[in-house]
Amino acid sequence: MWDQDIDELGEYGYSLDPYWSDSAQRPYVILVESKYTGFALVNDAVKVPGGRYWLEQFFIIKKYRRRGLGRAAATRLFESLPGQWQVGQMPLNLPAQVFWRTTINGYTNGNYRESEIKSGSWRGVLQEFGSPSTDA
Repeated sequence: MWDQDIDELGEYGYSLDPYWSDSAQRPYVILVESKYTGFALVNDAVKVPGGRYWLEQFFIIKKYRRRGLGRAAATRLFESLPGQWQVGQMPLNLPAQVFWRTTINGYTNGNYRESEIKSGSWRGVLQEFGSPSTDA
């Protein structure tokens, strides 16, 4: 989805260091039957105006997809951090947009806002909503 090359370490140049040292950035590992199945990165620092929690990355290993695990993991994540959430997808990542619309619509009973960010440092489709103890 990104137009970038892998660096000399075999990485995309995406630094994970702040997730281990900055309390505003939280890493989560998704496990099923003690097996690593994915991860989520949540950033409390506002990336897009108006949000408290920005879901910076969310990934489920391909062999575990389409089993409801991603939806279950996202729901647990939202419930574990009450507040305002923002979840964004890159403009060309249509499967992610379908997944998040379905997941967030089900989680919030349709009580969310969606917009498209067309300028600034991040661009894409954005859903905004409140977790159980807050309103969207």
